[in-house]
Amino acid sequence: MYTPPAYHEGDTALLHQLMREWSFAILMSHGEGGMLATHLPFLSAPGGAHGLGTLTSHIARNNVQWNDLAKGGEVLVIFQGPHAFISVNWYDNRKTFPTWNYGAIHAYGTVRLTTDPEAIRKILQRTIDTYDTPLDGEWRFEDMPANMTEPRLRAIIGLEIEITRLEGKLKYNQDKSDSDREGVIAALRQTPDNAPTADFMERLKQLYLARNVQ
Repeated sequence: MYTPPAYHEGDTALLHQLMREWSFAILMSHGEGGMLATHLPFLSAPGGAHGLGTLTSHIARNNVQWNDLAKGGEVLVIFQGPHAFISVNWYDNRKTFPTWNYGAIHAYGTVRLTTDPEAIRKILQRTIDTYDTPLDGEWRFEDMPANMTEPRLRAIIGLEIEITRLEGKLKYNQDKSDSDREGVIAALRQTPDNAPTADFMERLKQLYLARNVQ
């Protein structure tokens, strides 16, 4: 991923935090039929053999991409954060050009697949515990009858990716002046769809301030 120094983020802990927040990502692989991509929810965990963590998800057995995954080779998982078009009219210094603010994390690694029903059950339980439990509903995965659960477990393949390379790019006007960034944040807040990008820019500002104090 092309990343000028101003936008590079190498803090592994922060990247894992963002991968958890931006967890619906794209799994890309290359096989005999060319490039394939699947949109999947991922669970991230620190550690791993390379110290960069692991990613866990599941894929439908009917999805032909898993055949490529079974053959080995490097895969790429792309996480994307809030993004928005940035107008020059929001800057104090208007001797420049429009741009697009965005965050992206590229996680490269190798895949281990599992067809073991109990291992897949644990992956699904972890996924539900992560995403459904905070909603505090009454439905419980473990209460589902076996005649409904077991066919689903057979229709799914679990996957774990050992991250071997992790790239973070946070492109949010770090190369602009404080006043230009404040102008962008204020303008983005005028549109509800752009508010998440403004919030993230404010968050980055506080993060960088904390880093400079330490």
